[in-house]
Amino acid sequence: MGQIKVEKCPIEGLCIIEPAVHGDSRGYFMETYNQNDMHEAGLDMVFVQDNQSMSSKGVLRGLHYQKNFPQGKLVRVIKGEVFDVAVDLRKKSETYGKWFGVRLSEENKKQFYIPEGFAHGFLVLSDIAEFCYKCTDFYHPGDEAGIAWNDPEIGIDWCGITGEYKGTASAEGYALPDGTALNLSDKDQKWGILKDAFKF
Repeated sequence: MGQIKVEKCPIEGLCIIEPAVHGDSRGYFMETYNQNDMHEAGLDMVFVQDNQSMSSKGVLRGLHYQKNFPQGKLVRVIKGEVFDVAVDLRKKSETYGKWFGVRLSEENKKQFYIPEGFAHGFLVLSDIAEFCYKCTDFYHPGDEAGIAWNDPEIGIDWCGITGEYKGTASAEGYALPDGTALNLSDKDQKWGILKDAFKF
């Protein structure tokens, strides 16, 4: 027991989870998930699906959510570094429309829990990043929705991305501070803005 440390975030429901890392000259060992420790910390979600993706520097995935089958997600990075973001879409929440972000990397080994009722996305800051996440519901392709990553009403600071908002989620003209062009899927460049988004 006691293999994780849970830090509550400024937006209710979001948590940063740091596992205890046991290392020596040979390497390290850690428990990436322990149901008993999670329950002891007040986190009683049940996960039904694990996903993993690999992305190159400048890739931004998001902001995604499911409307009728919302997913809670426990996310972490096993290689590289990302800036991970959650946006509150809970209509009765005092922080509706607010965002919170955290850097996740293979070095810091932090995990980020995003409950149901949030949109989620991440930006790859390293040459490549391998991203893993556990979900509380299955993925339903026809239920997916999203919000423009650059919606000025939300105002996410994506680690100093340069570029000018032109009324769409297009990646054209945007870049990381080192000049790496922002890279979004066609789907992610077509999401609408917060005022038109589904509210939980």
